[in-house]
Amino acid sequence: MQLRYNYRAYPDASQRRALAQAFGCARVVWNDCLRDRKKAHAAGRPYVKSAELSRLRITQAKHTEERAWLADVSAVVLQQALRDLDTAYKNFFDSVTGKRQGRRVGPPRYKSKKDTRQSIRLNTNAFSLKDDFTVYVAKVGHLKVRWSRPLPAAPSSLTVTKDSCGRYFLSFVVDTEPDILPRLETESGIDLGLSAFAVLSDGTKIHSPRFLRRAEKKLKRLQRELSRKAMGSKNRAKARIKVARQHARVADRRRDWHHKASTQIIRENQAVFVEDLAVSGLGRTRLAKSVYDAGWSAFVGMLEYKAALYGRTFAKVGRAFPSSQVCSACGLRDGPKPLHVREWTCGGCGTVHDRDHNAARNVLFEGRRIVAAGWVETPNACGASVRRAHVPAQRVEAGSPRKGQTTQAGIPGL
Repeated sequence: MQLRYNYRAYPDASQRRALAQAFGCARVVWNDCLRDRKKAHAAGRPYVKSAELSRLRITQAKHTEERAWLADVSAVVLQQALRDLDTAYKNFFDSVTGKRQGRRVGPPRYKSKKDTRQSIRLNTNAFSLKDDFTVYVAKVGHLKVRWSRPLPAAPSSLTVTKDSCGRYFLSFVVDTEPDILPRLETESGIDLGLSAFAVLSDGTKIHSPRFLRRAEKKLKRLQRELSRKAMGSKNRAKARIKVARQHARVADRRRDWHHKASTQIIRENQAVFVEDLAVSGLGRTRLAKSVYDAGWSAFVGMLEYKAALYGRTFAKVGRAFPSSQVCSACGLRDGPKPLHVREWTCGGCGTVHDRDHNAARNVLFEGRRIVAAGWVETPNACGASVRRAHVPAQRVEAGSPRKGQTTQAGIPGL
């Protein structure tokens, strides 16, 4: 399986200028190739192949006066921009034809130089890890990196990103084998909510930290200061960065908390079941700010890939399952209940239920039924997965290395 390891980078002034030029060249190649394909489609001509675009918009464009500056950056950056455009088109076509599940993916769009987030992608031909704990990027130089944890293996690709508040990050994709944990007998169903972030089937309640709500007072002040600055002024640019830094601080805290909570749940349970919530639908209600502040989708995604990483069982219970209407003691369906009803008494057996705890228990029972039906993969007797898990590259948890890792694995060049 693939994991993504992120590290903070600290380029100097000349390296920042080189990265800005690389960001711009990758954006120009993307836009030029996208424009050619749009014009061909509007004129009724066949889909323009990548080889033709590479010849016209990269190789030949470098010899023209208008695009001669494309030669100042690594050719890998330009080729990867074209490959990313091909991937965007493939995702769009697969979504239209039904091959790709999930929300409908729109067609690729033009990129703007005004976007506050910029990135380039490199393969192993354009970067390398050095013995002095720096990362060499072609035509940029040796970047100083804060190695917060070691890399478990040699990376296969690198993405250099500049976020909205001006921070630089290096994201390495690493192919690694699952780190199977000892088998346990405990299983857990999880009911996600707002009053309590999560309630487990054993009665454990995880309270919601509400990072955005706690930072709202300072955000409001910073946004008022931003609104008073003149459009296009340097003071407005400085005020925008202050707002972006505060939002980034909130997102970093939420992500770190999600990692710690999801890791603890996965380590303490052999099987984890969670309800498949319609977060995008809830995001259009009056509870939108609280829903997005909780970050349920990111948390569930962490549970899923960490279950595959550590050899645990993970399954989602369908959103149509009436977890809050069924009595977990006798199985009687007692009908829908408004959200303000936090406790209720079963009309069949008389059991008094906490709404969230009862829902978590029902999620556990339904998850066990799904596993028994063979709808999800489970680890075999040896602890390994029956079939190799194919999980997209994810951000790994922050903090110290896992047990069994040595710092030698993180020495660049190994």
